[in-house]
Amino acid sequence: MTTVDRDTRSVGGFQFACGESVDDLRLAYEAYGDPSDPTVLVCHALTGSQNVAPLGEFGEGQAGQARAWWGDVVGPGKAVDTAECHVVCVNVPGSCYGSSGPALTDPETGEPHGTDFPPVTVRDWTRAQRALLDDLGVGRLHAVVGGSVGGMNALDWAVAYPDDVRRVVPVAAAARLDPQCLALDAIARRAITTDPDWQDGDYYDGPRPTDGLSIARQIGHVMYLSKDSMERKFGRRAAGRDATRDSFPVDRAAAYFPYRDVESYLDYQAERFVDRFDPNSYLYLTRAMDDYDLAAGYGTDAEALAAFEGELLLVSFTGDWHFTVEQSEALAESARDADVPVAHHVVSSDHGHDAFLVEPGKVGPPVRDFLADGVAGRAVTDTADENRERTGRRRRPAAGRLERLGPRHRP
Repeated sequence: MTTVDRDTRSVGGFQFACGESVDDLRLAYEAYGDPSDPTVLVCHALTGSQNVAPLGEFGEGQAGQARAWWGDVVGPGKAVDTAECHVVCVNVPGSCYGSSGPALTDPETGEPHGTDFPPVTVRDWTRAQRALLDDLGVGRLHAVVGGSVGGMNALDWAVAYPDDVRRVVPVAAAARLDPQCLALDAIARRAITTDPDWQDGDYYDGPRPTDGLSIARQIGHVMYLSKDSMERKFGRRAAGRDATRDSFPVDRAAAYFPYRDVESYLDYQAERFVDRFDPNSYLYLTRAMDDYDLAAGYGTDAEALAAFEGELLLVSFTGDWHFTVEQSEALAESARDADVPVAHHVVSSDHGHDAFLVEPGKVGPPVRDFLADGVAGRAVTDTADENRERTGRRRRPAAGRLERLGPRHRP
């Protein structure tokens, strides 16, 4: 039986990349399995939580990505096997599931931090995770795995702690967002900050800016789906007879036109989301994602990855226009230029960005085999087969076991 450690810990004072500090950074986490086994850190996506697997308790009323958001990939006997690995997932600073962020109470004032909380970056997440792992007595990691912006977080480990992790797996991620995604994120944030109830982020004693957050979430959902998946799921169909337009005000003429299935879906998803997520956290986390640039401070992606001593698996999806196959391939080329052992595994899918969550049967095998055998893993494919010949790496038998790791040796 897999044991579960669910807690919130203080890692003490913490200075963020912006230069501001907090005296007591608190981080909520869940850890599964035996701490003496090789440790795999799983990094959650934008609105995800530390509850990555269906093995721990979680707060009442939470749903969606807040609860067991990768339960088909992480767990006993699954791709990230909690029977063989010690798996840790940390709620990142700025989020709203127990870690320090805008919604958490400031001990000095007794009120929520709101927008007085320092701006956060992906590097802040990485450093905070390292601090918590140190507190837990975890040294060098066997692997860091993450999806979406969690994949950016995983990738950042290869740069921030290049000798601290053996294998890094960014799934449906990229070295940076493209301008189209930056634009859509900006519109989503403006939906929140122009909601009259936002009150410059000081809304915790009154009505929450639910309309703004609802619209922001709906924009996000459109980004996560592909044209093909939307056509298959919704087409131009009208919503069911009992569906009503009561989520937002509508103009008088709306009664003449159909309330479409796609509208009803977006309204339903928004209604569920606003019950579990903090609007200020949405602002903070999207800005962290937008800001991330692998090459920042280095010049090129290859130079950023040059010191990484481990192996890299990039998993991309053909229907994903949020983080595209082309972006992952460019990152793979940079890793090859830096002589980092890398495989770019492309999954054929029309599910869009959500594929990393909804197609575990395609994600699990390459992740499982990469964790066991690196780029030589049996189910791992690479867009550049000649890469194996160029580097002289040979495929090893899939042993089905993970090596025990020595102590962390970063300077």
